[in-house]
Amino acid sequence: MKVFVTGGCGQVGSHVAELLLARGDTVLAIDNFATGRPEHLQAHPNLTFTEGSIADKPLIDQLIGDFKPDVLVHTAASYKDPDDWYSDTLTNAVGGANLIRAAKDNNVGRFVYFQTALCYGVKPMQSPIRLDHIKNQANSSYAISKTVTEDYLTISGLDYVTFRLANVVGPRNVSGPLPIFFQRLSEGKKCFVTTARRDFVFVGDLARTVLSAADGKGHGAYHFSSGTDVAIKELYDAVVAAMQINDYPEPEIRPLGPDDAPSILLDPSRTFADFGALEFTPLAETVKRAVEYYRAFGVHGGYTHLKLDKK
Repeated sequence: MKVFVTGGCGQVGSHVAELLLARGDTVLAIDNFATGRPEHLQAHPNLTFTEGSIADKPLIDQLIGDFKPDVLVHTAASYKDPDDWYSDTLTNAVGGANLIRAAKDNNVGRFVYFQTALCYGVKPMQSPIRLDHIKNQANSSYAISKTVTEDYLTISGLDYVTFRLANVVGPRNVSGPLPIFFQRLSEGKKCFVTTARRDFVFVGDLARTVLSAADGKGHGAYHFSSGTDVAIKELYDAVVAAMQINDYPEPEIRPLGPDDAPSILLDPSRTFADFGALEFTPLAETVKRAVEYYRAFGVHGGYTHLKLDKK
């Protein structure tokens, strides 16, 4: 199978590309290195890599027109600066529209997309959140621009799957609390945690499910979630344990901020029904692999989609 992977050097895209290559598929990947890193995707006989932006319509039209992929896996996203509306709209909205149009024009068989749980807002009205929850994406530039592409997909006529994601963590993770905890603890700095709870899922588990979607399972919107959430402090404790810090550095406990929710937990029942019983890697193992990656390659990022106090 021929698969075009956007964001091929990012956390999700690189793991998906590796699994595709390992089973013998041919992969064309693109990344502009805004957050992706070249060491995430090693050279392979069945891999062609292009450095560029998905917002470059002539480039996208040429790549997809020449490659004629069977499947397009769109993981590329702009998210590093919540105030950079230009980059977010250029990549997440314009880039997404470019990909969908090129996929339609070249009869791509399936389009796999990744949506943020922030499409439901920072104060969701359900817990767990069902797929019928109203979209309330006007909370961040990231959520607004990511939702645009999902909406274009719904009117495109393409055969598509979109995964609305829980917190995807593990090796190559550059956003959210995990890299921030590791960086600060490595520097001997104090960390803070809030009383929030989140569902942290291992990137490798998501990548395996993406291959099932690429192979034809499912259609439409799904939640990728384990169906359970844990306290942020549990994630912090897992990082401390994985780093083998003997004297426990007690974190500061802070109340929830104005842009934070007590819990953002997605209902995965449709995913389990259509994709089967999924196996989820335990949090301790997920964090252990992430810490091993940070020790080998360093921390790059620590980005957050929302304007949260990170002092």
